[in-house]
Amino acid sequence: MRKEAKRKRGGQEGNQNARTHGFYSKVLDEAELMDFELASGVNGIDDEIALLRVKIKSILGKDPENIKLIMQATSTLAGLVRTSYDLTKEQRKGLKEAIGNVLRDVALPLGISIGTAIGKKS
Repeated sequence: MRKEAKRKRGGQEGNQNARTHGFYSKVLDEAELMDFELASGVNGIDDEIALLRVKIKSILGKDPENIKLIMQATSTLAGLVRTSYDLTKEQRKGLKEAIGNVLRDVALPLGISIGTAIGKKS
């Protein structure tokens, strides 16, 4: 007579039900679930940093006058880079200045006023 292993409470080892029937399945379509599955295996934030850089470049090309969105995106990028590299306060200041310089180099030749958009926010 073979003794059966006692089942533990909750999902059993190897069970994939949570991926297709879990919390996010109600709000994600099939393609998003596949992307979610891939993303859940990624460590770090390098892919997000790269994606955000691409999107910022796209915004600058397609909607350069949307300063609010550009500032939000670059601020988010700065935060991700700071987190990724665990920057010191001095390095954060340099990064903020570099982003401000890039915005000035892009916005001013296009005749876009960035004035208070780069402000003194830390």
